[in-house]
Amino acid sequence: MPHPLDAAAVRTWCALALQALGRERERIDAINVYPVADGDTGTNLYLTVESAARAVEAAFDGHGASGTTPGLADAVGAMAHGALIGARGNSGTILAQLLRGMAEVLGERAADGTGPGEPAANGAPGSAAALKRALRRAAESTYEAVAHPVEGTVLTVATVAAQAAGRADGSPAAVARAAYDGARTALEATPDQLAVLGRAGVVDAGGCGLVAVLGALAGALSGEVPTAAIAVRPDGPVRGAASVRADASERADASVQADASVRADDSVPVSGGCPAANGDAPDPEGPGDGHGDPDGPAFEVIYLLEADDAAVARLRARLDGLGDSLVVVGGDGLWNVHVHVDDAGAAVEAGIEAGRPYRIRITHFGTADGGRAARRREPEPAARAVVAVVPGDGLAGLCAEAGATAVTVRPGEPPASGELVQAIRQAHAREVMLLPNDPELRHTASAAAEQARTEGVRVALIPTRAAVQGIAALAVHEPGRSFDEDVVAMTSAAGATRYAELAVAERQSWTMAGVCQAGDVLGLIDGDVAVIGSDLAATATTVLDRMLSAGGEMVTFVRGAECPAALAERLERHVRERYLAVDTVVYEGGQRGAPLLIGVE
Repeated sequence: MPHPLDAAAVRTWCALALQALGRERERIDAINVYPVADGDTGTNLYLTVESAARAVEAAFDGHGASGTTPGLADAVGAMAHGALIGARGNSGTILAQLLRGMAEVLGERAADGTGPGEPAANGAPGSAAALKRALRRAAESTYEAVAHPVEGTVLTVATVAAQAAGRADGSPAAVARAAYDGARTALEATPDQLAVLGRAGVVDAGGCGLVAVLGALAGALSGEVPTAAIAVRPDGPVRGAASVRADASERADASVQADASVRADDSVPVSGGCPAANGDAPDPEGPGDGHGDPDGPAFEVIYLLEADDAAVARLRARLDGLGDSLVVVGGDGLWNVHVHVDDAGAAVEAGIEAGRPYRIRITHFGTADGGRAARRREPEPAARAVVAVVPGDGLAGLCAEAGATAVTVRPGEPPASGELVQAIRQAHAREVMLLPNDPELRHTASAAAEQARTEGVRVALIPTRAAVQGIAALAVHEPGRSFDEDVVAMTSAAGATRYAELAVAERQSWTMAGVCQAGDVLGLIDGDVAVIGSDLAATATTVLDRMLSAGGEMVTFVRGAECPAALAERLERHVRERYLAVDTVVYEGGQRGAPLLIGVE
C-alpha cells in the first residue's frame, strides 16, 4: 500500500537507506575506482546518510518534547542539513547536495496556501508533482556544485533518474519507483561512458550508492522495497540480478528505524541495488586527467565553512586552481568543501580567507591504491591512547596537550559513529579509552567501540556524561598501568565529578525548576534544570553554591565563547571567600551554546 510523502516517510527513507548502504558498503568500496581508487565510497556514503538519519531523529525528538510532530519541510530540511555537516568524501558531498536540492522544493509553501509539507493540491509539497520537481532540482544542483562535471558518474545517474521520474504517472510512490528504475538503467551504462570504469569492468561506485538511496525512497513510499540489484560479471558486462532477502535483524539501528517497521514489512526483500565485487578490488589504469593515478593530487581536503556567497565564489575559483575533484555544496552561510590537492595547507588557508573553516579532515592518498600500501608501512601502534569528544576548540587543545585525540563538535551537530571510529584509527594505538562526554552519545560511542574492536583495537568506553567529567578522567589517565586499572581509575574520577552548565533558554518550556521563558538563564546540574534566572553571574553563583553544599575539593570552570572573563574571576573569588580548602581551575573551552561549564570533584 502506497504511503504519503510526509515526515514519517522521510524518517523511514533514512532508515532504509542506512540499512541498504550498510549492507552494500564493502561491495561499493571494492569497485571504487573514480575519481580516486581509494576504496572508501561506500563507507563515505554510509557515514553521510548516518549523519542525515541522526538529524531527522533529532527533529522528531525535538517536536516530540512539545507534543507535536515535524512537517515534511522540517524532516527533509533536517535530512539535508545532517548530510551536509556529516558529508564524507566526494560521493558523500555530492549526495548532500542532492538532498539539499530536494529539500529546496519539498520545503516550499504550496501555491494554494497550504503549509510546507502538507499534501494538498497538485504541485503542493508531498505531491507526485513536487517529488518530480525535487528530483529534477536535485540533479541540477549537483552540476552547479561540481567544478568540472564528468558524465558516467553519480551526476549522470541522478539526471537520468530525474528524467524517468518526470515521465511517471500516479502517486509519489510511482514517481520514486520510476526514479529508481531510471537510476539502475543509467548505472548499467556508466562503464560505456567513463573509460576508467570500462577498463576495470565496474559501474560507478557513487552512482551505485545513489541507486541504493533511491531504492530506499521507493520502499519508504510503497512499503515494498525493490528487489532488483546490479551485479558485475567476471567478463565485464553489467547485468541485472536478483537481490537477497533482508533479515529483520539487519534493519537499521534502532535510533533511526523507529518507524521503519510500520512503513516497510520485514518480509519484503530489500536491495541496495549495488554490484557484487569480483574477487579482488579492481586495479584500473588511471584516466587521462590524472584522477586515480599515482601522479594525481596527494591529499583529499574536506571542511565545513561558515562564509557568505561572495566569499565562496572566490574560494571556488582559488581551489579550482589548486587541484581537482572540487565540490562545494551548501548555502545560507554554511558550506561543505571538498577538493583533491597537493598542497593541503593552501586549501585550508583558502578556507580561512573565505570564512571560518572547521571539522577539517585531510587524507593522504599516498599511492594509487588509495594509500593502503602506505598504511601497511605505518610504524607500530602506541600501547594506549585516549579519544575524547569535546564541545570547543579550547578543550580540543587541552586534550592535544595531554596526548589525547579530540573530536570537536558543535551544538546540534553530534558526531556519527563513523567519525568516532575514524578518530580511534587516527589515535593509532592497540588500546583506546573513549570518552563520549555526553549521555546522548552513549549508543553512538558504543557502536564505534564495537566497530573498532572488530579491527583489533581494545576499546574501553568510559561513561563520561560531560566535558568536565572527561577532564577529570583524562587527568588520572596513566598508560603505564594495566588496561583494567586505568579503566577503573578513569571511570572513578568521572563518577566522582558532579557537572553543571549554564545555558540560555531559546523558548518557553516546562523544566524541573518550573516554567522558563525565552532568554532566561538556565542552570543545569547533572543534566537537569535546577535554577532559572535572569542574570548569568547570579545564576552561576547559585548553581555553584548548590553543588558545593554537598562538599568538594576542586572546582573546574570551562569558559564558553559567550562567557565574559570577569565571570570566571568572580566565581573563583567567591569560592576562595566562602569555601576553605577548595581549589579552582579555569580553562578556555570556546564552546558555543553553553557559556559556562562547571565541575566539582
